[in-house]
Amino acid sequence: MSKFSFRSLSRREREIMDILYAKGEASVSETLDAMESPPGYSAVRAMLRLLDEKGVIRHKQVGKKYVFTPVVKKETACHSALRNLLATFFNNSVEQTITSLLEVEQGQLTDEDLDRLASIIESKRTKGE
Repeated sequence: MSKFSFRSLSRREREIMDILYAKGEASVSETLDAMESPPGYSAVRAMLRLLDEKGVIRHKQVGKKYVFTPVVKKETACHSALRNLLATFFNNSVEQTITSLLEVEQGQLTDEDLDRLASIIESKRTKGE
């Protein structure tokens, strides 16, 4: 499969992917039950088939139903989503993104959290990454 991008997925397809990542695998009915304001059964089945055709999920038959699982690793999807977030909201600026996250999480980060983040930054600085 070529390089995965969440940008190529519709909002509903991303919602389905989120469900599959959370559950590990799901049938059409299980996916439908987990969706917020779900469309009809046929629409969910069609979206799952389309995701299968795109190569981001696969299916297997279990009894009379199909069960779908993600093909794209969650980490790969996470990186794709982050790249999309950076491009869409932060003009590809990691600094702006991190600053915004720190502002949103203000008061929720412990001194230990901040020390770990400082350590990661220092490690990246010394490694030249």
